[in-house]
Amino acid sequence: MRVNRNSRARSRTAVGLSALALAAGATTAAGPAVAQPKTASAAAADCSAAYKIEQKLSTGTTWRMCWHYESEAGLVLENISYQPPGEAQPIKVLASAKLAQIDVPYDDGSVEYSDLTGAGFGQGLMDMAPGECPGGTIKTVKVPDAWDPQHANVNGLCTTTRSRGHAYRMQADTGNKVFQKQGKDLMIYTVNKVGWYEYITEWRFQDDGTLNMNVGATGSLSPGDYDAGDGRGWPIGKGAKAYATSHSHNVFWRLNFGLDGSSKAKVEQYDSAVSPPAQGAEAPSKKTTLTKITKELAGDAKNSRWWRLVSNTGKNKDEHARSYEIVPGATTKYLGRAFTKHDIYFTEYNKCEQFASDNLRNCGAGHGKSVDKWVGGQTLTHPVVWVNVGFHHIARDEDQQPMPVHWQGFSIAPRDVTAMNPLTPPELADQNGHVENGS
Repeated sequence: MRVNRNSRARSRTAVGLSALALAAGATTAAGPAVAQPKTASAAAADCSAAYKIEQKLSTGTTWRMCWHYESEAGLVLENISYQPPGEAQPIKVLASAKLAQIDVPYDDGSVEYSDLTGAGFGQGLMDMAPGECPGGTIKTVKVPDAWDPQHANVNGLCTTTRSRGHAYRMQADTGNKVFQKQGKDLMIYTVNKVGWYEYITEWRFQDDGTLNMNVGATGSLSPGDYDAGDGRGWPIGKGAKAYATSHSHNVFWRLNFGLDGSSKAKVEQYDSAVSPPAQGAEAPSKKTTLTKITKELAGDAKNSRWWRLVSNTGKNKDEHARSYEIVPGATTKYLGRAFTKHDIYFTEYNKCEQFASDNLRNCGAGHGKSVDKWVGGQTLTHPVVWVNVGFHHIARDEDQQPMPVHWQGFSIAPRDVTAMNPLTPPELADQNGHVENGS
């Protein structure tokens, strides 16, 4: 992931500040767009039409949000709401969501990059060809403080829809009827070049209310990093002469929830423990316990542990508090830095805290530069969630050339946001709660 020194300017080409309107609900052919004169930061505040995404999926669910582009973090999504069939009003989910760092240390200890704040991630937005946004629209973006103002406009933001397979399938109790629906997702993504790597930052909004956040790394292995030995690299090419240096990608996301339009939320942790079979029982038993997280926390994922953010104001039609569950993805935790030693952080909102490491803003004397320093015992009333997902990249022959995309990410899933499956067919709408079969 080392910088291509000979093409530094090319790979760091800056991108935009203006944007093209995203037509509400439209999925038109991908193509070039005409830039608008307003700046991204100004337009995002009131979310003019140019910075609004609204997509009604074929299954009846509508997602709405605003967007803007930042010089370091890249794409930022704001005011995200979800309106499934049967809900009269949009349900607000997130106030903002963005990448918060990509930390890349090399196994030989020679270098460690902060790709967002120190290596030009936001400036490296790439043009996408129409074929990279099938069935969708590619929009023109312009980054504030573009490094190369002469080549600022980049067709770099794709919005499209994609089928994901079965949303559900159920054989009816009587007869041969099968209830099934094919799921549909809204996809939003950019490609950012940093050195030899190209990162695909993907946001997938499912019609059942689930949000998937993923970063895929592709591009090239750095040709200048074939100097490792056994244990710190892998032989690439003929024989065992050139060892590509192994390294880690530690990706952080920053989620500022706004469930039901309120910044106030509760954090809950659930752990399940198994006990041996009781006398006369056929199997072991399992009990789940709740821990209310009232103060800032550096959390570690473990078997049968999960967290949720609970709305302080909203309930579904069953009178259950709405919440979103955090669903971790596969990870290889990097233990070399304090800020990467934990899988999740819950901190009290502080506008100055924007990046999980190498935080650029001056937050005052004694204020740490990484998220681990911000867990200081404050009471959580407006929690911000930081999720860390690691990948240890030990190169292989198949990584050249070009390198296949390797993905890392996580999801947030609705828990009691609606009273039933939001895609429930009308014939089953009365089957809520304990249902007797009548036999």
